[in-house]
Amino acid sequence: MASYCLTVSRLQHALGLGVRRLHITTRLSAHGKVAMSRFEPNNFLNYEKLQKNIEIVRKRLNRPLTLSEKIVYGHLDDPVGQEIVRGRTYLRLHPDRVAMQDATAQMAMLQFISSGLPRVAVPSTIHCDHLIEAQVGGAKDLERAKEMHQEVYSFIASAGAKYGVGFWKPGSGIIHQIILENYAYPGLLLIGTDSHSPNGGGLGSICIGVGGADAVDVMAGIPWELKCPKVIGVKLTGSLSGWTSPKDIILKVAGILTVKGGTGAIVEYHGPGVDSISCTGMATICNMGAEIGATTSVFPYNHRMKTYLNKTGRSEIAALADEFKDNLVPDSGCEYDEVIEINLSELKPHINGPFTPDLAHPVAEIGAVAEKSGWPLEVKVGLIGSCTNSSYEDMGRAAAVAKQALDKGIKCKGHFTVSPGSEQIRATIERDGYAKILRDVGGIVLANACGPCIGQWDRRDVKKGEKNTIVTSFNRNFTARNDANPATHAFVTSPEIVTALAIAGTLKFDPEKDFLTAANGEKFKLQPPNADELPVRDFDPGQDTYQHPPSDPGNLRVDISPQSQRLQLLEPFEKWDGKDLEDMQVLIKVKGKCTTDHISAAGPWLKFRGHLDNISNNMLIGAINLENNKANNVKNQLTGDYGAVPDTARYYKKAGVQWVVVGDENYGEGSSREHAALEPRHLGGRAIITRSFARIHETNLKKQGLLPLTFADPADYDKIRPDDKISIQGLKKFAPGKPLKAVIKHKDGSQDTIQLNHTFNETQIEWFQAGSALNRMKELQKQ
Repeated sequence: MASYCLTVSRLQHALGLGVRRLHITTRLSAHGKVAMSRFEPNNFLNYEKLQKNIEIVRKRLNRPLTLSEKIVYGHLDDPVGQEIVRGRTYLRLHPDRVAMQDATAQMAMLQFISSGLPRVAVPSTIHCDHLIEAQVGGAKDLERAKEMHQEVYSFIASAGAKYGVGFWKPGSGIIHQIILENYAYPGLLLIGTDSHSPNGGGLGSICIGVGGADAVDVMAGIPWELKCPKVIGVKLTGSLSGWTSPKDIILKVAGILTVKGGTGAIVEYHGPGVDSISCTGMATICNMGAEIGATTSVFPYNHRMKTYLNKTGRSEIAALADEFKDNLVPDSGCEYDEVIEINLSELKPHINGPFTPDLAHPVAEIGAVAEKSGWPLEVKVGLIGSCTNSSYEDMGRAAAVAKQALDKGIKCKGHFTVSPGSEQIRATIERDGYAKILRDVGGIVLANACGPCIGQWDRRDVKKGEKNTIVTSFNRNFTARNDANPATHAFVTSPEIVTALAIAGTLKFDPEKDFLTAANGEKFKLQPPNADELPVRDFDPGQDTYQHPPSDPGNLRVDISPQSQRLQLLEPFEKWDGKDLEDMQVLIKVKGKCTTDHISAAGPWLKFRGHLDNISNNMLIGAINLENNKANNVKNQLTGDYGAVPDTARYYKKAGVQWVVVGDENYGEGSSREHAALEPRHLGGRAIITRSFARIHETNLKKQGLLPLTFADPADYDKIRPDDKISIQGLKKFAPGKPLKAVIKHKDGSQDTIQLNHTFNETQIEWFQAGSALNRMKELQKQ
């Protein structure tokens, strides 16, 4: 079995305890495979500094601290002088790690290369999980991806080697599962270029999704800015049992808070019910916290985390966490900005959707709701796995349901797919027989990758436009997200409920009370699944898929062909010219929900994530134009012709016409992809004016030198017409907290003047003036 060796190499005394510097070494398992090669030398686990900063801040604020406050404030650049006001001030922080998935790492590394810095300043990793398309099965799909994306994989592998970034090869698994298995620990502050980075909160880490420009700041060693989060407390009482799973907790919370209810806040789970949830179950809950707009989510350190650390070869970290446990749980008497209470003993299995992850229904009611709403009842495909639900326990519970069906001689009525979260999970469920059961019930085991969850799915069982229902254990179910079919009704639930519904073949099935028919005609009920939280034997690490960067990159080069259609070196954006933005054309007035999927689609467009000009051809092609209720169809105000949004933007740019986008509520909801900010900047956009923004997207826009602005009066959205020109005035006196003025010029000669709010601080205003945050970084290097 796998054997892990972790040693404490040096003990320095401070506060009566030492600064632990952990060295991870590799040993071969009994079957000759590398058991661990995942940690960088000199990877700090500095609980003493965390404790010292916490004590400084607690004394300053003179009040008990929540857990999230302890971890966030414990990483302050200046704990003595930093102004701390929840929901208002900007904190300057020093995260411990950076993690990037392959789709976002391309642009992040291109920006890092542009910075001119020789090497990353903090431990960083790249994970190849987004580019592998689900088609026929794991092994063949992986080989196909390696061939199709060789140029990109070569680029990020070589860039990682040159600049000191660890590289997890294609087939390694999904970034968030690998982080949980290898890098997360209680008290860690990590930023990841993926919105579901909060997954690490299941191991007591504060893990925050960001854009690539934020990652560049941290990799450069620059203090990273975060608006001081509010803290929403979720108090859990009772205990999980039966068909109810950890996924049901976040599905319930999403129904309460909606897709933007967590914006600007960290969701902190606490209470006696926490101990009934496995470590990976806590990760599931934190992972899907992205769907309520939360900055991140976190659980307090407990024995379930300790067990997981021990099982994944990190017993020394568990021992250190035990020593410093007081810093890894909330203070008694701490106060939350809002508190939600959930009795787990009363919680029922849930299923959310379609088309939005906050439309919550008890499983017992979904059939009737679907009938009333006209949603297709037949479950065409059940899909389990993804970064949200691909743990050993998840696979075990799904297999326990599948085994009952097999024992009665029946299989899934529709298609069924399994996405293992990591190579370690894949190898272990193969060894322990779970994978065979899931295949025998009708499943296909896909590659260790995101696959259908992010739209990497070559689906062929229905035609585009054909109305149908799928049920997944994923996190996000926006229109057309999984299969590019806007008529697909996607629902999210737990892996065991997905499996039960796939076997039943209909949404109108409640496993708690409904019966199935065995092959011999007898009626039977599925029993609540039971499965081990962790494997009785050690995890099987599977194939070694990690590339450690050399200590001395020597003359290593990162080559990008000028003729490449996949990769393109970046040119700096122009600086602000010191003038107000006058007579900007409205490119599109967006109607309703506009996620980052609408702004910069994934799926087939993933292949252009390293080529800004090519990927800009997908800009806003999914957004609905209020003028005609059509997607990717806007009027070119210079020619009078209707055409695609990117084509119209390019026409304006060539003609020297700057433009603006007008949006609705929670604009930019969803993925952290900064391409949704880079593309409008590249094609000549200067401002995005909305009723409200999702957190990550608003920051990404600022980083690229755009102006994300909100209507002081949300009703002013209605004053803007698709053929208007907008001037933004007051930029010469642009200052924190000071609104800007917009003059709306209508074609009939009339005008409206409105007020626009912003959340820029002084540093962010400097980004705008310099043309981008990266430009400003270069300016500071020269000073």
